[in-house]
Amino acid sequence: MSEPIRVLVTGAAGQIAYSLLYSIAKGDVFGKDQPLVLILLDITPMMAVLDGVVMELQDCALPLLREVIATDKEDVAFKNLDVAILVGSMPRKEGMERKDLLKANVKIFKSQGSALDKYAKKTVKVIVVGNPANTNCLTASKSAPSIPKENFSCLTRLDHNRAKSQIALKVGVRADDVKNCIIWGNHSSTQYPDVSHAKVKVQGNEIGVYKAVKDDNWLKGDFIATVQQRGAAVIKARKLSSAMSAAKAICDHVRDIWFGTPEGEFVSMGVISDGNSYGIPEDLIYSFPVVIKNRSWKFVEGLPINDFSREKMDLTTKELMEEKETAVEYLSSA
Repeated sequence: MSEPIRVLVTGAAGQIAYSLLYSIAKGDVFGKDQPLVLILLDITPMMAVLDGVVMELQDCALPLLREVIATDKEDVAFKNLDVAILVGSMPRKEGMERKDLLKANVKIFKSQGSALDKYAKKTVKVIVVGNPANTNCLTASKSAPSIPKENFSCLTRLDHNRAKSQIALKVGVRADDVKNCIIWGNHSSTQYPDVSHAKVKVQGNEIGVYKAVKDDNWLKGDFIATVQQRGAAVIKARKLSSAMSAAKAICDHVRDIWFGTPEGEFVSMGVISDGNSYGIPEDLIYSFPVVIKNRSWKFVEGLPINDFSREKMDLTTKELMEEKETAVEYLSSA
């Protein structure tokens, strides 16, 4: 058995965390021989609920779980962290403008970024889930100057998984027969799910998605809209936002950071855009196709981008630039 690693989940009394914590604690993410200390952070009014979550984790009697620490204090939560999964954020309330949401979240992620800078290990891997995820991730990174920018990523794996699953359903194959879908840009309704480089295994042969689906109008229309609007569709149906699928996507994302991506496959992840070859401006957290090895990601380079894709990629870039501008403005006054 190795030394326990310290893993923080924020917003730990919320519904995504409720679906997530068991998977982490039983070894689905960091491996079946990696003991861990789970640190659960939430706001003070949620502490009683969090006590219930701690009781349940204890009652699971999980062999890898060495300790559970529940707290509402950042100096306790961020101490010596190996991994920080930042799920908690201010949710959008009815009648709230996107920029009001940005303003509230800049405050949260500036504070958490500073706490990472001050208390966490410099090797900490930080995954931002709370929306607007890309810009919250940029805020946290800018507030933690002593931690490498490459250590910060935001979750677009849920969109990636949604794209994969829609293609699998359309072709009539298993989800793991589809690979190399890409989510470009923002985790919002402007994201661009791109399958022009994706492959499907049909009767033992790998073929391009366009060839497998044989319906270009669907791929350029309803497919994109379905993936972009899926979160809203879940809320409409469940009256609650995606929790089970979000938790699964977080597990996929973090496990790939920890163990690397399979040979010949790439995944989508919101990462710092510096040095990309796709004409995306620097200093944005933008979702790209990446491969991961030795806990470091690299852009997948050299994919040809057609005019259709370029237009969609530029649209989501524009939204991210606007969000960043607003956030930077708030950051300097926060």
